[in-house]
This record gives sequence, structure tokens and C-alpha cells, in this order.
Amino acid sequence: MARHLELSGSTRIAGVIGDPVRHSLSPLIHNAGFAELGLDWAYVALPVAAGDGAAAVEAMRTFGIDGLSVTMPHKDVVAATVDQQSPAVQALGACNCVYRDGDQLVGDNTDGAGFVASLTAEGVEVAGRSVGVIGAGGAARAIVDAVGRADASRIVIVNRSQDRANVAAALSDAAVVGDVAALGDVDIVVNATSIGMGAPTSSTEPGDVPVDPQRLDTNHVVVDIAYQPLVTPLMAQCEARGIRTIGGLGMLIHQAAAAFEHWTGEKAPVEAMTQAVNDHLAR
Repeated sequence: MARHLELSGSTRIAGVIGDPVRHSLSPLIHNAGFAELGLDWAYVALPVAAGDGAAAVEAMRTFGIDGLSVTMPHKDVVAATVDQQSPAVQALGACNCVYRDGDQLVGDNTDGAGFVASLTAEGVEVAGRSVGVIGAGGAARAIVDAVGRADASRIVIVNRSQDRANVAAALSDAAVVGDVAALGDVDIVVNATSIGMGAPTSSTEPGDVPVDPQRLDTNHVVVDIAYQPLVTPLMAQCEARGIRTIGGLGMLIHQAAAAFEHWTGEKAPVEAMTQAVNDHLAR
């Protein structure tokens, strides 16, 4: 059972900046990890208004904060403010994690790596497989970049805006822009849009799914990066057809785990972090 945090004069601080940010599950996830390993760390939510992201990075230096998670609307500004950028940040121009390397602040984007790790944890390997990504926003681009680095054989991007799809496709030599019909020919289908997020699991309204499950079959694995509800309408309708599905909670946990490891140098206790979130969502 996880121990309670005991703060001291030497407690090291990490936090998440965003606007809004009070709804974030990150404090729950990271504090569960710190407690599980008995680390003298604490993680807090830090509301930072739009336009103040660069100032927040400077405050990280001033206050000796050892780690930052970064959410909207600060990811691009923070990427431009850190001292060093990981290859993912260089490719995406967006940073969701800042950690210290000596006197340097290093920016990383752990979303894509967290996505790939979440699939690996479910026994689904990306290397050599084709991936269809629905959407071309920040999360979709991080996924395209990461599955390309993980040696996906082909990446098909489906998005209403051709221009945004082209931007996402430029992230990997394996990526092309396609249409919904092309999803029938890939191995893994990823919903990286907000369609179905927050909807009732049982919903069958056409607007609640980004692709008609009738286009898919049991040869597919369908991943929805939303985690509220835990079973989205797309997942429910695919499961009814016998199609394997994976929800977004794993991506949330594994992107946090990558940040945790950057900050602490310790292997993240993924099981304890996952249990903390599951208990919270169950309540």
C-alpha cells in the first residue's frame, strides 16, 4: 500500500502549469508514484495564465523547481524557452515536460513515447505494423512522430483539414494523408480527436464516433486516446463487433511515467500510479 507523503525542508517540488489546470490528474498520478517509492518529492498544480509560460520557466529556475509538466496553452512557448530540446520537441515544436540536466533546463515531449509504451504494455508492438491516425492536432502529431520513430511500416493520417494533415504527415517518412476508407487497410486505428470524449459509453449517435465501426473488423486494434469515459462510444461499438480496443488511460500514465523518470532518475511505479487514477475515477 502506498505511503503518505511527508513534506520536509528538503522536499523537492514538481508541478504542472496550464490554463486551466485545477482539473488535472497529474498531481494524483505523480504523488502516488513518489509515495510508492518513498521519495521526498511533492507535485502540485500551478495555474499559469496564457502568455506567461516563459515566465513560468524562469520561475522554475528561481524557485529551484525540479520538474514541470506543461499543458495548454504553454507547450509551444515553453519549447522555445528551455535551454535544450529533445528530438521530439525539435520535431513537434511543443514541450510537455521540463527537467534539469545540471544547470540546463531540458524540454521533452513524452506524449508520443507514452502512447507507444502504453501499447507495448498491452502486448501491441508498433514496429512493422501500419497505423491509422484520426486527427492532426497536438496529440495526433506526437503520436505520428513517435510511431514513426518506433518503425511503423506505414502511417495514414485522416483529418478534415488537408493542410493540418499535411503538417502531421511531414513528421515521418512513413506517413501519408488518406481518407476514412484507408483505415480499413491498417493494423492499428487511433482516435486522436476529442470526438466521444465525455460522452456516455452507451451512446450510438453518429457524431460520437470518428469512424463507422462497420468499416473495421477483428483484424484491427482500435485505440482511443480519451480516458473519460474509460470506455468511449467508439470503443463500445467496436467491442460489440469483436474488435480489440485500448483506451487512453495507459497513454496518460506512461507519458507521466516518462516525465517521472526524467525528474527522479527512478523507474516509475506504473502499477501504483495506475491504481491511484482508477480509484479516483471509480469514485
